[in-house]
Amino acid sequence: MLGKLLRKVRTTVLRIALWLLKGLNARRARRAPGPDTGTVRILLLHAYGMGGTIRTVLNLAEYLARGRDVEIVSVLRTSEQPFFDIPPGVRVRFLDDRTTTPGWAGRLLSRFPGPFVPGEENAKSSFTLWTELRLIAYLRSLRTGVLIATRPALTVMTALFAPPGVITIGQEHVTLGTQSPAMRSLFKRRYGRFDAFVTLTEADREQYAKLLKGDPPRRLLQIPNAIPELDGCISHLDEKTVVSMGRLVYAKGFDRLVNAWKTVAEAHPDWVLRIYGRGTEERRDRLQARIDDAGLSDKVFLMGSTAHVGVELSKSSIYAVSSRYEGFGMTILEAMSRGLPVVSFDCPNGPREIITDGRDGLLITSKKAAALGEGICRLIADEDLRRTLGRNALITATRYDLDTVGARWDALLADLQR
Repeated sequence: MLGKLLRKVRTTVLRIALWLLKGLNARRARRAPGPDTGTVRILLLHAYGMGGTIRTVLNLAEYLARGRDVEIVSVLRTSEQPFFDIPPGVRVRFLDDRTTTPGWAGRLLSRFPGPFVPGEENAKSSFTLWTELRLIAYLRSLRTGVLIATRPALTVMTALFAPPGVITIGQEHVTLGTQSPAMRSLFKRRYGRFDAFVTLTEADREQYAKLLKGDPPRRLLQIPNAIPELDGCISHLDEKTVVSMGRLVYAKGFDRLVNAWKTVAEAHPDWVLRIYGRGTEERRDRLQARIDDAGLSDKVFLMGSTAHVGVELSKSSIYAVSSRYEGFGMTILEAMSRGLPVVSFDCPNGPREIITDGRDGLLITSKKAAALGEGICRLIADEDLRRTLGRNALITATRYDLDTVGARWDALLADLQR
């Protein structure tokens, strides 16, 4: 009974707040300056963390900072130093700095969950009431410039609270098909407020076009991530090593890759698999147990995270992708940029838009682990094919260099300034 009453009160308060916000926006709209794309702010959950989204956003920020004032706005700070280098000329601002002790208001409000980030969002546990209020205050403080939000928790807040006069762009790094019905319903209600919404793959753009057809954003388009500058050299493709990279989570399917390696180990016992990526202790222990149970302890190695992605890729000869789904597949391009042929499950959404089967890699249409293993074995046994695919992979990677992809962002910003 009490819980039902509290939910009703919460709903009423939110409706009043949104009504007041609508009135404030109407006043702001009458006095809003003209569009300005010379200042770009990019919202990240935690700029000092480790992950594909963070790395690719920093890469984009580096390009945009060549001719613009660019600031990364990190909602959280949980570590003293960044995992990735911050590009020169790019500032970083933190809204909820958890490396320091907040004042009494921050301590009090951090005990409560916030009302605006939906419970279905994976990052919900990272947001407290204090975090949400800090983000809202920041959004309402803006007067002009471009604001790019990079994950659902940030896109839904930006669409709701960013004031008139600010050019808003939503950028999605995870495929729409992985979102819950509740999240998709929220996107449908709010994303029409964006000046532009950018997906990484054409398949995802088409899905969003169907979802938002009743109230689309001003621009809905696909722009892939650009390959960041990597260390290391082009692989000679003569190491008896296959590599795979990604967080140790269900989506990456490393359990399937271990199963696939049973097929590889039987046919080519002198080859090894190295898996790079960080995960919870529980997930790592579970995956290691699978490796041990399969008798592959001397064939498959969990290497942990690395800041030297290019070096590790250049020391291998094949890149394997066992994902159940991908938002894009940044590591595929990174592997290609080091001349590696890629063997990948043909999973939604990214691999099939990057890899041309039989030209620069192999797409495995079967979902069976053994089929992935057979694809790897094919490249191990056929050195000429491995080298041909590797050469073509280098050509494919050039379509995703920073200048090529950055020019598409230039064109979008120029379009939005009109």
